[in-house]
Amino acid sequence: MKILLLGKNGQVGWELQRSLAPLGEVIALDSTSQDYCANFTDLSGLADTVRQIKPNIIVNAAAYTAVDKAESEKELAQTINADAVAVLAQETKLLNAWLVHYSTDYVFAGDGTVAWQETDVTGPLSVYGATKFAGEQAIQALGCNHLIFRTSWVYGARGNNFAKTMLRLAKERDSLTVINDQIGAPTGADLLADVTAHAIRTAQLSPELSGLYHLVAAGETSWHGYASFVIDYAQKMGQNLNTVVEAISPVPTSAFPTPAKRPNNSRLNTSKLQTNFALTLPKWQSGVARMLTEFLEK
Repeated sequence: MKILLLGKNGQVGWELQRSLAPLGEVIALDSTSQDYCANFTDLSGLADTVRQIKPNIIVNAAAYTAVDKAESEKELAQTINADAVAVLAQETKLLNAWLVHYSTDYVFAGDGTVAWQETDVTGPLSVYGATKFAGEQAIQALGCNHLIFRTSWVYGARGNNFAKTMLRLAKERDSLTVINDQIGAPTGADLLADVTAHAIRTAQLSPELSGLYHLVAAGETSWHGYASFVIDYAQKMGQNLNTVVEAISPVPTSAFPTPAKRPNNSRLNTSKLQTNFALTLPKWQSGVARMLTEFLEK
């Protein structure tokens, strides 16, 4: 089996290079690749790449993810998150292959307190959310075999993430203020990659599983709760921090105005995924603890 992985150096793409390797030959590309065009602003070049490689599976981990910047770069976000995805879907259908694509909780309006299901009405609050939803729609409209995974609050051990930022600030400051009215589930890039590999194997044997799924770690928390867990865990590991958990003040989203509006309710219901693919998703705390242990023991 031949797998074309796009966005190889992002948080999820990096982990996918590991998780997809046992499935077959992985051709991993990013926008700077020389042998093939994987630049999502070059739509014809992207199509040519798929035609040359003729993969059985395309896994798209590339995206425009600068949420605030997208408000002023709408055309670029649309090209990368929607137009290029439509090209991939069209080429996937012509090859009778499979397309795996990642989307976001930002496709929802973020109101209420109930976890969103795949069938719920969408209502993006931002350009980023709208372009990601347009990418979903393009895949579904073209009708190729596909797995779309909506996820949220993604972090990776590689590169920067929220937890590392909190630890850096906790060393520099005596107190922190963190948003407490946005609720979601911190989800590791390694978990996304491992579930992706499992789903690909299963879906190839059961093509009727093609479709849209929600994929996040189990449980829920606020950014304030997330930060508190990180600081507490680091202190228990012997880290010398100026900020103690009690000095992390909860504040509303309005305390940190941003160009793009964020959803308050980022809860995603994963029942469909767990049932169809016989999975049990771990609690968010276990993944964050593992990442922190790896990071702090270096």
